[in-house]
Order: sequence, then structure tokens, then C-alpha cells
Amino acid sequence: MSWAAEYEHKKKTAREALRVVESGMRVWMHANSGFPMVLANALAERAPDVRDVEVAHLLGLGYAKYAEAQFAESFRPNALFIGANVRAAVNDGRADYTPIHLSEIEAMFTSGEMPIDVALIHTSRPDEHGFVSLGTSIETTLSAARAARYVIAQANDQMPRTCGNTYLHVNEIDAFVEVSEPLVELPALQSTEEHRAIAKHIADLIEDGSTIQTGIGGIPDAILPHLMDRKNLGVHTETIGEGAIPLIESGVINGRLKTLNPNKVTLGFVLGSKKIYDYVNENSIFDFRPNSYTNDPYVVARHDNMIAINSALEIDITGQVCSDSVGQRFYSGFGGQLDFIRGAGRSKNGKPIIALPSTAKGGTLSKIVPMLKPGAGVVTTRADVRYVATEYGIVNLHGKSVRQRAELLISIAHPKFRKELYEHCEKMKWTRVGELVGAATR
Repeated sequence: MSWAAEYEHKKKTAREALRVVESGMRVWMHANSGFPMVLANALAERAPDVRDVEVAHLLGLGYAKYAEAQFAESFRPNALFIGANVRAAVNDGRADYTPIHLSEIEAMFTSGEMPIDVALIHTSRPDEHGFVSLGTSIETTLSAARAARYVIAQANDQMPRTCGNTYLHVNEIDAFVEVSEPLVELPALQSTEEHRAIAKHIADLIEDGSTIQTGIGGIPDAILPHLMDRKNLGVHTETIGEGAIPLIESGVINGRLKTLNPNKVTLGFVLGSKKIYDYVNENSIFDFRPNSYTNDPYVVARHDNMIAINSALEIDITGQVCSDSVGQRFYSGFGGQLDFIRGAGRSKNGKPIIALPSTAKGGTLSKIVPMLKPGAGVVTTRADVRYVATEYGIVNLHGKSVRQRAELLISIAHPKFRKELYEHCEKMKWTRVGELVGAATR
């Protein structure tokens, strides 16, 4: 049978395709902009006929109907990174959160530690050779599909075809559900005055020839315009947004001096608007790869001058970084933060950076705190943290004592919280009386 005849034979409606899901199975759901909305809704329709189906996933852009309370007996989401579509379910006890580094997820599929019964994926239509592309979101889903017992593809003629390790052949997929719909977009976050000040501090550390990792959000979007006067930048990252487009088109990002995979923007997925989705379509500068490669700290470390920029919810004055929870309430996940922090820390001339505004909730709360909230999770440890940036400056904690760390972090905290932080240091006897007065009152 030709691939074209095989494809026609495997075409089904979403309802027909999802009949394969049975009670007790584990289903993998494609992530990010690849969230397969048609298949996700069809899965929810299976609720009357199934019980205890685990739906494992990373962050997904799209409404997760199967996570509604009314379906709690049928489906239990398992978030390996928590997105807005399941956050309430996780904190209400109707879904699970699995803390894990993004680089380590795919090994669970291939080793059998986390077997996948059914993978629901979002692909392009087949090309003339019978290959579909996972398009904008390779991350861990390509590996999940290759390890799954049964694969259902939402074949979308609006899914870009991306370059790199993004392809599956028609004969590797068990059922196709054809759709024609735009990908879910992530609204751009407006950069604030604080974001722009942080970006300026970070940009001063990025030299010609650096390779950068950054994510999506106000701070990354504010950093990239500061780099228009740089030369020969490279990118090795898990994700990137449309702010990189002007740097690529102007030749600032060309990857010429990358010590690994030169001349390529290496990444696992893109998030953002239709602009970035269209830009990566058949664009050969982009080299999409699974996150087991992009986030492997050893691979990251092989890039000289690696700059890794990650965010945090709060940091205590000893350097413990909380990024996945607000106290005991889970918010996101480990993602690739520590993968890149450790990789950049071992890179020749590498600079791992944690970036965060000094305050939250309209300036009423300090993000640099005496102690993390009870139950808060440490994603980046004291020993791993190096550069920390707020709008008040950037400091390097590597190799510093607790006393020195406290002084440095107080110096970039919001001035109205510095006295409180200083008093905590004295209470803990981390410093002699009055020793940090200058830092507390500056």
C-alpha cells in the first residue's frame, strides 16, 4: 500500500479515533501551541465510557475540557509543567503535578518508566513523501509519539512544517483526524519599566559571539532590542518568541560562532503569535529538536559564552530560587530552568542569570525575601545560582558566603524592603550588628 492510500485508510473522525482510549490508560497530550484542541474535546466526550484515564502533558495553550470537575472520575490530568488550563485542577486535588527537569522527561517514555498508551499529537498534513511535521512544538511529544502504543494525529493544513528533527511518517501514526484551524496564540506581555531596566542590566553581560537561551515574557522581550548592535550571536534554547525575528533578519543572530550546531537557531518549540508560527515555516535557520537534546546540561555546556536567562517567583537572601509554586500552591514547573542554569554554569565564559522584578502585587510585596514562603519549592539551589538581576542592578552570587549573598541581594532589592532584609540577617547572626547598614539604607 502506498503512503497516500495508507493515509486515506487511516483517516477518521475525532470521535471514531478516540474510541481507542479505554479505562486505566495513560494518554499523552501534545503541548504548547501544538495543543490538539479537536482531539482534546473528543477525549472529553469519552467521559461516560471510561474511568481513571491519566492525561499527561506539559503546558498547553488551549482549553482542557477533560480537566473540568464534572469529569474527575473519568480523567486525571498529570502536569509535568502546569499551565493555566489545569492549574485550578491541580490545586483543587483533581490533577497531579510531577516535578521533573524538562531534559529528563523523554527518558521516562523510552525506558518504560512512564509508558504511553495513546499519544494525541498535532501535525501538518503529509508532504509528497508521506511525512508529517510536528511543526511549532517538538519538545517531548515527538519522543512520546515514538514510544506510544497508539498515535492519533490532528492533521492540520495550518500547522507549519519546521526544519530539524520534527517528522513522523504516515506509517508511524495509527489514525488521522483532518482539521483546518489556526494555532492557539500566546498574547504578548507588555514590557514594563522594570522589565526594561532589568533588560539593560542583562544586555550589558551579552558580548559579541555569545549564544543565548531565553524564554517568553516581558523581560525576554525587553532584552532582545538591546542586542541590535551585537555581532554573531547564536541561539540554543528550549523556546523563543517573535522578538528574535528582527535580530535574525538583520544578521545579528546568525550562529556563525556557535561551538555546537553553528549557523542554526536550535530550539524545541516556539510560542507566540501567528507571526512567529509563519516565520518558522520551512525556515532552514531553525533546527527544531526534542528537549532531551536542547535542554541536556551537557549539550548546553558545550556552547562557549552561553548566556541562560530564566525567571523566578521569589528568591531568598541566601540564593534559593523558587519558580514553580507560590507557597504550597503549585503554579508552573521545573521546566528547563535548572537544565540551562547548570549547563551555562559549566560553559566556557558562560553566564547563568535569574531575572525578576524586585516587587510584586503593585510594589506591595518584595520578591527578594528573608525566607521562602512555607511550602515553596526550590528549583535552583543556592549552589547553582550565579547572576541575579532586578531593576536595581545585577549581582553574582557564585562562590559567595551567606553574608556576602545577603549584602549583594539586599543591594538589588526594592529600597523600601531593604531594612527588613537587613534586620533578618542580624536576627540570624549572619552578620555583625550594623555591618549591612549601608546595604539596607541605600
